[in-house]
Amino acid sequence: MAADLIPPDVRARLRDLRLAVRHAAAGDGLGQHSSRSRGAGLEFAQYRAYEPGDEPRRIDWKLFARSDRYFVREAERDSPLVAWILVDATASMRQSDLARPGWSKLDAARSLAACVVELALRQGDRFGLVIVGGGFPRVIPAATGARQRDRCLLELGRCSAAGNWPAEHAMRVLWERIAPASLLVCASDFFDEAAIDLVDRFARARRDVASVQLLGADERDFPFTGGHRFIDPESGSEKRVEAAAVRDDFLARFEAMRVALARRFGAAGIRHVEHLLDEPLDAPLQRLFGARGAASAAPPGASTRAAR
Repeated sequence: MAADLIPPDVRARLRDLRLAVRHAAAGDGLGQHSSRSRGAGLEFAQYRAYEPGDEPRRIDWKLFARSDRYFVREAERDSPLVAWILVDATASMRQSDLARPGWSKLDAARSLAACVVELALRQGDRFGLVIVGGGFPRVIPAATGARQRDRCLLELGRCSAAGNWPAEHAMRVLWERIAPASLLVCASDFFDEAAIDLVDRFARARRDVASVQLLGADERDFPFTGGHRFIDPESGSEKRVEAAAVRDDFLARFEAMRVALARRFGAAGIRHVEHLLDEPLDAPLQRLFGARGAASAAPPGASTRAAR
């Protein structure tokens, strides 16, 4: 299954990548990632006020004798990462380019998700999958191991692009699953305002979010000529235009959209990159998690300028 979603050359380049969060993660002390966690640890970090449910043995009784207040000790220790992959499978993700009609945004998103799954498996981290489409999210709870990978790949392999972004109440289950300090990698075209809002809210609620915006080369270049009919795959609305007459306006608005999204996500602390369908599949992952990935994207619109 993995071979179908991850080409051999891409798999070879994954060896240089490592999933990581930009802030401390909570966990049980068995993984590779630095963590500020509660309980016994390797190195003292700080005191905090006692909370109901804390073990009495963690109270610093000498400090209590001096202050007449209860404090517990926190320690820094290694903790496993919990990675979640969210794939947008709404109808707009069916889009492909004229030059490669058999390769859609959803195809790219599924392969990117499979790459993240392989990275998490290699690191011994827990990982879960969310596929959003058809009016509700499909969730595979976080776990680890080869069987979990196979479950995720099976779900990715059979998903198809359909429907609209779910209503807000249908997405509440994600808040119960994706805990603070988790890494959330989102692959979407972000054409739905509700998708942008969800990712923004997750980032502001202490999830470490990395977003990959999937865009078509046709959207970047607008290579159309003559009369064309464009159909919104989610609403079904149609628009007939003379391509030459609308090209400049479309490209300007498309660029403005990309810049606005990058700024909004940047303000929320989201690591944001773009992936054009004619780029190498692992390019966005290299920018996010490679040795030089420093968690920042190329300036919005750079790909567009280079193509002209």
